[in-house]
Amino acid sequence: MTSGGRIGVFGGTFDPPHIGHLSVAVEVRHALSLDRMLLVVANDPWQKRGSRALTPAADRLEMVRLAVGDLDGVEVDDREIRRGGASYTVDTVRELLEEASGAEVFVVVGGDAAAGITTWERADELARLATFVTVHRPGFDGPAPAEGFGWAEVEVPALDVSSSDLRARIADGRPIEVLVPGPVATWIAEHRIYPRDR
Repeated sequence: MTSGGRIGVFGGTFDPPHIGHLSVAVEVRHALSLDRMLLVVANDPWQKRGSRALTPAADRLEMVRLAVGDLDGVEVDDREIRRGGASYTVDTVRELLEEASGAEVFVVVGGDAAAGITTWERADELARLATFVTVHRPGFDGPAPAEGFGWAEVEVPALDVSSSDLRARIADGRPIEVLVPGPVATWIAEHRIYPRDR
């Protein structure tokens, strides 16, 4: 068991990871003086079931490893993939608290996720275990906190980039360089995991 500290949990499918993800990770870590910011790659994200075919978890994990590189205090976490099955944040937070005695956990969410937080698996338990962090762009207020949840807000740079747009750009043969870290762009091109002209 490791000692406590302030741990950020930024979960997602990261299909693919991009500069917006990294910007959020770095800004939140700085704003909240976190000791570690974990990018937790979802195995089977229940919110997205049936919406589209996901890139295999092992490929998404490798892209996140390449994206993070040697960013100070930002780490890749594969526990949801190793655990298998549906990925629930409450299980991840419980594991972290068991591993790091006395830790404080901060779960990073965007506006859409924050608005639906009460629908998450075992939301009441999660509210007792972690503080939620909403991220928003300059000039935009975050959603009203759900009753019973601890909240913090962090303003992040307005970077208009999304994983869905990147997949569309790749399918159309448009460039993704600059929007994703160089090693990720190279890996995607070499492995051709996003088909062209879908």
